[in-house]
Amino acid sequence: MPQPADFIIENARVWTGDPQQPVAEAVAVRGRRIAYVGTTADARGWRGPATRLIDGQNGTVTPGFIDSHLHLLYGSLNLSRAQLYGLRSRAAVITALKEFAVAHPDVPWVQGRGAAYDVIQCRADLDAAVSDRPVLVIAYDGHTGWANTRALELAGILRGGEVRGPNSVIVRDAAGLATGELRETGAIGLVEDLIAEPSQSEKRRWLVEGVRALNRSGVTAVHNMNGDLKELELYREAERDGELTLRVYVPFHIEPHTAIEALPEAAEMARIDGLARGGAVKFFMDGVLESWTALMVAPYADQPDSCGDALFSLEHFVRMAGEADRMGLQIAVHCCGDGAVRRTLDGYARIQSENGPRERRRHRIEHIEVIHPDDLPRFKQLGVIGSVQPLHAPTPGDGDVWMGRAGRDRWGLSFAWRTLQQAGVRLALGSDWPVADFNPLAGIAAGLTRQPWQPGDSEQALTLEELLVGYTRDAAYTELREHERGRLRIGYLADLVLLDGDLARTAAEDPAAVARLQPALTVVDGSIAHAA
Repeated sequence: MPQPADFIIENARVWTGDPQQPVAEAVAVRGRRIAYVGTTADARGWRGPATRLIDGQNGTVTPGFIDSHLHLLYGSLNLSRAQLYGLRSRAAVITALKEFAVAHPDVPWVQGRGAAYDVIQCRADLDAAVSDRPVLVIAYDGHTGWANTRALELAGILRGGEVRGPNSVIVRDAAGLATGELRETGAIGLVEDLIAEPSQSEKRRWLVEGVRALNRSGVTAVHNMNGDLKELELYREAERDGELTLRVYVPFHIEPHTAIEALPEAAEMARIDGLARGGAVKFFMDGVLESWTALMVAPYADQPDSCGDALFSLEHFVRMAGEADRMGLQIAVHCCGDGAVRRTLDGYARIQSENGPRERRRHRIEHIEVIHPDDLPRFKQLGVIGSVQPLHAPTPGDGDVWMGRAGRDRWGLSFAWRTLQQAGVRLALGSDWPVADFNPLAGIAAGLTRQPWQPGDSEQALTLEELLVGYTRDAAYTELREHERGRLRIGYLADLVLLDGDLARTAAEDPAAVARLQPALTVVDGSIAHAA
């Protein structure tokens, strides 16, 4: 008899993510590893006096969900701010900010997160909510902020002042006064940097809240799309104290002002391993279509004199990313516009040519909200991974300004997941939380129900199998951990989730209802991180 398992999940519909054994009925876990995958009857052979039996009740077991793109600490800290997600009117935003200000009388800055575009028009809207304290509201995507008059005065930019970074704008009226709208970090930071940084204890408190919420959604690992050694150390401290029940892959954020001499910090992060680890760098090549800061190949449909802009020239990107590549680091690049995608692919081609062959060079492009058809085959040629977020795709009629910015001529290659896949692109899926909901089941539902926006556009929805692979096996491949995670196979690390219903049946009968399934159990590294 083998050594007894710590626990066995039986009577379940197990999707393993392993092509060699696609389905099973039971999974046994011993220590940090999967000990058995197979039938319920044979799983009993792993039962001992202390083994815990968990009745799956015909629910679905999958490998733990991996969110391939989110901002863990940033999203967690935003839980402490006024939540403006889903509010579609000026009055609703004003009310939410007023209520937050009343509930938090000692907070020197009133901050809100998640505002939709075209809801806040000017600083007067925020003055109507709170005028005696500075107010800063950040859009749902993090690329635009709105400040009230008091905040603009404190920052010294109400009547003058310059942005301090590329592709950034302080929007001003005809008289030269700041309207309150701030586009991109070079403008937002002028106000945001006046706000005191949370203490370490506050960061830990909200980090734990964020991690627990992710576990409740079945998430066992995340690719944190910004960071530095200081942030990685925060996660490691939480890990040492038993509060990090989540695997966190942390890149080093390279900004336009980052000196090449700072890159050894990224290499130092790559030497750290555990639940929290390094090994990558992250760039923002452009902004977002919503604020006309994404770099486009052709002009915007609603701003025909502009193609947007980038944060890095091709030469600057090649210089910084090429050095990271020489250090053996993975590179991830935010690209919403098709022009940013093209520039990044150009950069990757140059880096490969200049640095020569390299094993496991799995560089990636994040978002790919629009792609030019000429660039589709280049992903496969260069071995570049596409990291996309199903919940980012707007729905016609929902009031999102994105579709009008892009224009109908681009709709067919917008959020073009199936087109990318057919071009041989491996897709890793995620949420970009706090931009969108981190619930992977909501992401799967969005991927299943994606509809063409106009007659003649290609179908971009993905199948359940493709979506599960993107949230598990290919996500693990993307972070170079496919040898130990992303599938339920004997000897692999025990990261898994038990859902309270039949996932395949739900997806077939009512795809939108997949979002309403709930994890009954989340296991990370062999330990139960969430039990309903």
